[in-house]
Amino acid sequence: MNLENKIIGNRYKILEKIGTGGMATVYKAKCNLLNRYVAIKILREEFTTDEEFVRKFNVEAQAAASLSHPNIVSIYDVGKEGNLYYIVMELIQGKTLKEIIKEDGALPWKWSINIAIQIASALEVAHKNNIVHRDIKPHNIIITEEGIAKVTDFGIAKAVSNSTITAFGNTIGSVHYFSPEHARGGFTDGKTDIYSLGIVMYEMLTGRVPFEADTPVSIALKHMQEKPIEPSKINPNVPYAVNKIILKAIEKEPSLRYASANQMLRDLNSALKNPTGKFVEEEDFDHGFTQRISVAEIEKNMKNGKKKSKLKQYFEKHPKMKVAALIISAIVIIFASFGITYGILELTRLEDVYIPDLVGKTLEEAETILKDLKLEYEIEERFDSEVELGKIISQDPSYVENYKIKEKTLIKIVVSKGTEIVKVPKLIGLKYEEAVQKLEELNLIAQKIEEKSTKVQEDYVIKQEVKEGSEINAGETVKVYVSIGTGIKQTSVPYVVGKNVDEAKKELEDKKLKVVVEEEETSSKSAGTVLKQSVDAGQTVDEETTIKITVAKLPETKSATVLVNVKSITGGYTSEDGKTQKVTLTVTVNDSEIFDQDVDKNSINVNAGKATGTGTVKVKVLINGIKEREEEVDLKSRTSITLD
Repeated sequence: MNLENKIIGNRYKILEKIGTGGMATVYKAKCNLLNRYVAIKILREEFTTDEEFVRKFNVEAQAAASLSHPNIVSIYDVGKEGNLYYIVMELIQGKTLKEIIKEDGALPWKWSINIAIQIASALEVAHKNNIVHRDIKPHNIIITEEGIAKVTDFGIAKAVSNSTITAFGNTIGSVHYFSPEHARGGFTDGKTDIYSLGIVMYEMLTGRVPFEADTPVSIALKHMQEKPIEPSKINPNVPYAVNKIILKAIEKEPSLRYASANQMLRDLNSALKNPTGKFVEEEDFDHGFTQRISVAEIEKNMKNGKKKSKLKQYFEKHPKMKVAALIISAIVIIFASFGITYGILELTRLEDVYIPDLVGKTLEEAETILKDLKLEYEIEERFDSEVELGKIISQDPSYVENYKIKEKTLIKIVVSKGTEIVKVPKLIGLKYEEAVQKLEELNLIAQKIEEKSTKVQEDYVIKQEVKEGSEINAGETVKVYVSIGTGIKQTSVPYVVGKNVDEAKKELEDKKLKVVVEEEETSSKSAGTVLKQSVDAGQTVDEETTIKITVAKLPETKSATVLVNVKSITGGYTSEDGKTQKVTLTVTVNDSEIFDQDVDKNSINVNAGKATGTGTVKVKVLINGIKEREEEVDLKSRTSITLD
């Protein structure tokens, strides 16, 4: 369904899709009423048909909207339009914690503790308001560009009924973070969130979740039954106290975990100050339970005559019953012995059957054959690119023609899971050995291709043929391009600004650098002084790199002939009596006089001399002491100047 540009709730204009989750699609929108950008989470269509879910969703979302905390994504509005159920919330710019872990792997412990403190702070407020998140995972934690953690989806997880989960399978991503009681469908409270936060901390500090398996059910069983590897054994940089906090948070028995988010917060803050401290307390779970009493202690009590059993007291009063009890016990022992003997004889009478050939058959076909032959079997699943999904890869004992085995014999069969599909990891920037290890963990083969590089250090991956995140078959080869460097030695650039050009050139050439000299006119520095260099001092560059130095050059003196058209300036005159009229012509250059004579008022091109200078000069013409003309002249481009 395309919702872009649609207006819902008479105020929210949908702008673009920004994310898709298991239960909802998230859009960026603009609130026309308050003129602000928001995020709108619209429930997926399949959930709107579950009336129980919709009812719980409305109740829980409205309760979550009452939460106000800097580490909780604020909910502004909850509504329904047609068959669209939506939540309007704060628009956060940043990445999910899951994206950060995928990009960077194991994160620094101090940064991780800081994020955990913010999440625990959000949980503390929610729990005080009787709201349990039930789906704390890195996907639901957004880290802003300022490093602030924001927890989202409060109250929504509770609305998801078991039937909804079963029908749409939306908890696959969450099962890695489920508490044991949540996984078994039991009672959940704030300690469920504490367990999930512990798993999130585990993943932040190790780069992986504690339990992995092929199916969500298998992962859930591991949460209930298996003990995880301690984080500090995977990442030795995890401090003692931090390791203890995680292990306490992910205890399988809720009573052994932190009693509240506030308690966990105290230990997290203490870990920042004292990472090696032994302040994490272990809950005492032994009080009130039946104590073990040794056999020796029981015998001692009996010898001291402290107590007589009721059975012994009864037989002392009724000696005939004691004889009857002994006879009955003897009969029972005889029949039991007979039964055991008969059972052994029956086992020795098992029929011989021909061992079946199961390889290549489907699992259903194999199970039918084994049951008909009264053979026990054990199934192991394995990925195999050459054997079709669901067919038998091998059996133990192997098939031998006309070979017989006893009924009830155990046959171990290996069933193909088909071709394993894996996601190619990010290799660029890793050392080649690390890249090979990552690929081998995914059953992929690395093909090393060496390339020269001036930018990437030797033995580091420059690029990879298959892009990060691409899905390919296990066993395939991935080309990995590895830097072999350049073979060129490097040197440090010296500081030569202010030095004489010859001294600067020698110093640079001694460092095996090439030098190009450029000149720049200036009157502020002596000729030949280095004004600037193209590469900053202290930088490391390849030998034979060209360094350009700019050297001071004194401005060159230029001159131009100054011609003055006096007649044009004064208007001239007409002589009726043959007499001439004269005026005093004065010419200055930069206010320095170069000509001052009486000339005929009808003179056309009076040569007033030379204007001399190093750049632009100001030429003035005065007639009888009054300025008539003024012009700025660039002597670099002029050889004569006419003023008229």
